Amino acid sequence: MSHPRRAPRASLPQSPARLSPVLTAVLATTLAATFAIPGSVGHRASAAVPAALAQPKKAPQTTQPERAAQTENAAQPAHAIRSTGDMQPDTTQPSQPTKPSQPPQPPQPPKKFVLPDQFAGWRYQRVADGVGLYEGTLSGRPGADRWTVTVRKDGAVLHDRETADELVRALRAAGFAPRAEEVRWPAGARQRGAVGVRVRVGTYGNQGGADGARKALSAAGFDAVSEWTGADGTPGTGLARIKLAVIDPRAYRGRLDADYGTAVAGREKVTDLAARSDALLAVNGGFFVMEEKDGVPGAAAGIAAYDGRLQSAATNGRVAAVLRGDGRRPEFRRLRTELKVTAGGATELVDGVNRVPGKVRNCGGVGGDSPTERPLHDVTCTDPDEIVRFTPELGAGTPAGPGVEVVLGGDGRVREVRPRGGPVPAGGSVLAGTGAGERWLRAHAAPGAVVRLHERITDTDGRPVRLTGRDDIVNGGPQLVRDGKVAVDFAADGIEHPGDRSFGYAWGIKRNPRMVLGTDRAGRLLLLAAEGRRPGRSDGLGLTEAAALIRSLGATQAMNLDGGGSVGMAVDGRLITAPSDAAGERAVGDALLLRR
Repeated sequence: MSHPRRAPRASLPQSPARLSPVLTAVLATTLAATFAIPGSVGHRASAAVPAALAQPKKAPQTTQPERAAQTENAAQPAHAIRSTGDMQPDTTQPSQPTKPSQPPQPPQPPKKFVLPDQFAGWRYQRVADGVGLYEGTLSGRPGADRWTVTVRKDGAVLHDRETADELVRALRAAGFAPRAEEVRWPAGARQRGAVGVRVRVGTYGNQGGADGARKALSAAGFDAVSEWTGADGTPGTGLARIKLAVIDPRAYRGRLDADYGTAVAGREKVTDLAARSDALLAVNGGFFVMEEKDGVPGAAAGIAAYDGRLQSAATNGRVAAVLRGDGRRPEFRRLRTELKVTAGGATELVDGVNRVPGKVRNCGGVGGDSPTERPLHDVTCTDPDEIVRFTPELGAGTPAGPGVEVVLGGDGRVREVRPRGGPVPAGGSVLAGTGAGERWLRAHAAPGAVVRLHERITDTDGRPVRLTGRDDIVNGGPQLVRDGKVAVDFAADGIEHPGDRSFGYAWGIKRNPRMVLGTDRAGRLLLLAAEGRRPGRSDGLGLTEAAALIRSLGATQAMNLDGGGSVGMAVDGRLITAPSDAAGERAVGDALLLRR
């Protein structure tokens, strides 16, 4: 059974969906050093439109010649984007003002959302009053993208200069013709300078040629991988298919909720979550645990709250979206959680909610986690001495393992002390302890004792974030746009890994599928999906490219949601994005549902 959701709001009169135009920021200054949205200095860029939008089936694969044909007429300066298409946004104008002699008329509704001129050819579909869907393709220079072979050392694709030079010498000695390419932090990142150096061999017109060279390198004792350069993030290259949903909270009277499905533990597809709720539109939500080795599969890997109940502790300091009431006006805040348990006059720290004790996915925890208490994306930190709370919404038995569990009734009284692993009582909770946490529970939470749980959510400035029963929180990161400016901090959100040049490059600089949530100055919600990891069809976006793109579409605040194979957007329960996973649509931990 799905967890109970809030009662729907009473239907209100619809107002015409006339929205104020987006501020048309000049893309040359915003994106000149990034993806070919505006091109790069000395390079041209274009924007072409895919064949169809209305049908949510997969578009045909785009070949290299077709891709070249899409951009062969892109003879504009670097700052311009040409869009072509057979469908234009609805630009109906408000009615003419009345004559002065007539009685005063009420204020006219805002004008409709209008794409900046650079995207004027993108296809448009009206989904509902106040909800519009746009689709377009951004592309770089014709023929700029090729296959190549990247040579790794100790599993790394980026090296310091000394290591790269040694690798180049070794390759030359073996009869290959390598090249060393410096990778720098992109414009829009807070970091500056060189990230590292990659070493590559050859350029090829198809993957088969690159795979042949890779096999030759492997036979010579080198570790190599075939790569498509369109995913590099180099200015003036690449291809990205974009879906943009625009929701005006003044015209659309439904609500935006975060939903985990039938249980916190477990994963479901966006299309299934949308169909069960009869959602108008749905997208994947925050980061979650993928594998059992990292925790409870499906549980959030960062803060999560649904209907005012905290179901996962924060990756402290990381950005999240707070959805209050109808959820149509999200707040973007860097959050922390403070959790404690009191029993017998003693108080102890609670380390987490609905996760395996000792495993902190994405790090950013409390209480002495190793190797860090700072966010560290896709890393599972550890702590042998923990207390973790489990809620009935877990929807499964608590994880078994060393330690002890204290079972609490709804009145906070200890019903049972048991080994780890068992059901969570309806209306109650379970505290699991390991190491010092186990010793504390045994000393203070005997059967019959009264245990009090305390939780507090604050932002990084110490301001409390109080939730009502109609509020949700979905995690993500990094923040992309803040107060109208591109502001991507790879380090603060744990994307830059100390001592590992390759992770931030592969996860954040290179192009990948992305899902972005933003708001514009008029209060509209922007949900942007970029398909990726499909050479010749769509490479995706780098983080700073995604930030620059959504800012150019009018966003004043925006954050990155879960990406990669998790990216999915559905309309009326039907997937309209092409999955990057070979198996098709990925099951996710939670989703954002635009309910009717």
